[in-house]
Amino acid sequence: MTVIDAASHTPAAQTSVNPTRRKTDGHTRVAATLMLLPAAVLMLTFLIIPIGLTFVLAFTNARLISPEPATFVGVDNFLRLFDNATFWKSLTNTVLFAVVVVPVQSAVALGLAVLINTRMRGINFFRTVYFLPVVTSMVVVSMLWMFMYQPDGLINSVLAKVGIQGPDWLGDPQWALLSIILLSIWQACGFHMIIWLSGLQTIPGELYEAAALDGASRWRQFTNVTWPGLRQTAVFILITITIAAFSLFTQVNIMTQGGPLDSTSTVVYMAVRTGFQQQQTGYASAISLVFFVIVLAVSLVQRYFTRDKEAKR
Repeated sequence: MTVIDAASHTPAAQTSVNPTRRKTDGHTRVAATLMLLPAAVLMLTFLIIPIGLTFVLAFTNARLISPEPATFVGVDNFLRLFDNATFWKSLTNTVLFAVVVVPVQSAVALGLAVLINTRMRGINFFRTVYFLPVVTSMVVVSMLWMFMYQPDGLINSVLAKVGIQGPDWLGDPQWALLSIILLSIWQACGFHMIIWLSGLQTIPGELYEAAALDGASRWRQFTNVTWPGLRQTAVFILITITIAAFSLFTQVNIMTQGGPLDSTSTVVYMAVRTGFQQQQTGYASAISLVFFVIVLAVSLVQRYFTRDKEAKR
């Protein structure tokens, strides 16, 4: 009887957890939780709570400073928004800006990355020069270009040297948005150049050697080796540029304040102006919510059409 009892307790003894190991696992979980806590607090404070408040305030008539409490108005803010000509003009400007900036900026950044993806004397200098506008504040860049865009500024002075009369870049509705597009491409091109460059340097050099032995030209090497190897990088760059393009605000706020004649007004600028200058918090939240849905939809569609071929099978 004693032998049977001892044998029956053997599995329990073997499956028992080491108390020391259990204590160590507990300390590890506590340490991991403490390390994640600051990031969780920041995300909760500056992301989750603001998004939640936006959803709530979008259906109220809340004002930034008002003695009266906010009341529920249903979808009145959205009906008012969709009947606002300024909103449709701002949305058109935002889409036009994104349609031009996304492909042009991606192509220019890729071209620069291909050029500096070589081993030559002084190549680090060129990489630094191309990246320098990225680390410069957009406020500073916008103010510098604003002076350059003046009727008697640097750009028109250079054009006058070759017999071309420059336009009023920021004062003419036909040129104002194009002026901001050129500035934005120049400023952010270096950032995406670095991302393209990191993708280029992950492509094995043996593939280029094999392509060269087969007699492939530089263009054939790019289309058959370089571009397929940059597929994931291209998806990341297209999505990030699209989100940044739809979020256009600083350049407009510094250089044109949405003018002239709302030719440079964007959805984000309209939301900020409505919420802070006009103090219509509920209406501004509705604009922000519509903007969020638009950007999310565009990003999902873009991700669907740029996903890997293997994922489509």
